[in-house]
Amino acid sequence: MKQLSLQKRMTVASMLFGMFFGAGNLIFPVSMGQMAGSHMWQAAAGFLITGVGLPLLGVAALGVSRENGLLELSSRVGRRFGLFFTCVLYLTIGPFFAIPRCATVSYTVGIEQALPGNQTAGLMIFSLVFFAAVLFFSLRPGEILTWIGKVLNPLFLLFLAVLILRALTAPCGNAAAIAPSGAYLDHAFATGLLEGYNTMDALAGLAFGIIVVDVIRGLGVRDPGAVAKNTVLAGIFSSLLMALIYVLVTLAGAQSRGVFETAANGGEALAQIARYYFGNAGTFVLAATVTVACLKTAVGLITSCSETFVSMFPHGPSYRPWACLFCALSFLIANLGLNAIIAWSLPVLMFLYPLAIVLILLTLCQGFLGTDRVILQWTMGFTAAAAVLDFSRALPPQAQAFLHLEPLIQAANRFPLAAQGFGWILPAAAGLFIGLSLRGAARARHTNRR
Repeated sequence: MKQLSLQKRMTVASMLFGMFFGAGNLIFPVSMGQMAGSHMWQAAAGFLITGVGLPLLGVAALGVSRENGLLELSSRVGRRFGLFFTCVLYLTIGPFFAIPRCATVSYTVGIEQALPGNQTAGLMIFSLVFFAAVLFFSLRPGEILTWIGKVLNPLFLLFLAVLILRALTAPCGNAAAIAPSGAYLDHAFATGLLEGYNTMDALAGLAFGIIVVDVIRGLGVRDPGAVAKNTVLAGIFSSLLMALIYVLVTLAGAQSRGVFETAANGGEALAQIARYYFGNAGTFVLAATVTVACLKTAVGLITSCSETFVSMFPHGPSYRPWACLFCALSFLIANLGLNAIIAWSLPVLMFLYPLAIVLILLTLCQGFLGTDRVILQWTMGFTAAAAVLDFSRALPPQAQAFLHLEPLIQAANRFPLAAQGFGWILPAAAGLFIGLSLRGAARARHTNRR
């Protein structure tokens, strides 16, 4: 079988949406809307490329590659690189950033708005209860993910739809009249591209894409090209739905500036909008649905990360110790607060995203480029070097000063497109050119020997 039925394709599309879209995906477009103002359409266009397009390409790349997961795919560059990249990527979308963000988004959207006072103690108590529940379900997954995904995710989307429709029919202000601020003033599109990094969905596409590919293969599709095609076709519905939600939430965020000042983060902005239209009841309903959605996401991430580390280190700890360790680490990091998590995740994403994008593109072009390790190593090597510079530029000022990175940052600023956050593009192209040249020279020598 080379084509899935419409019903099966919709099933895969629903699974794709459920994997990629969590409550955390809402906080960045609403914040982007508040800051972009009248430039929100340019910003949203950039956001959709990295927040919607890249995740689907990542899933398709795994389908085309015929590899059984990210470790095998990235190990084409080299075994050590594969282990390093897989570990860092899973830790980023797991206990270092994405999982703690689940707790802090839930707290910021709900509890923080309803209980003024010592927010540090409140976050600690809430995150302790949150991760105790995450660990409980992670150690006894059973049917909990299916139940939450089928019942509570639709509830979350239903409330979100009501909130967005209310915001669009009775807008707080005119988005076209809101002056853009910060980088959105002159570089709205490029800033939107970088803002899409924060969803981490392109990284998640590489990490979880094998799940989608295995489902499609299990439905009877075996040919790699057909697997990739069915993955993309099934993803059209998912991508359109995500794109629609992102655009509408961005618009609601821009319109909210007619009443509110720019919030410190998207969680606060979302809570303000809910309270404005539905009072305290709206805040509590939003908080409950977001918390449940984040709980589901956190359970899924803990489970996936723990199973991945067990497979990568078969002689190490079993599943249960990994799950306990990741929950404990997530609890500690969550108590840094949402703003700190976002600030520290950005440098890591600026390092990982160029590597992920180039790996995806090289895999999708393997019909032309092949899987020659020389090409992969030169291209990824140059990309990694430039990504380290982008990582340094994105660190908080205190960290830059402590590490004495000023000379390195000045060097990084000389790269073309570095000011927009894409200084890695030309180095990646240079690495690809060198790799292709070396492969061509090696083939010419082989031909001459004949």
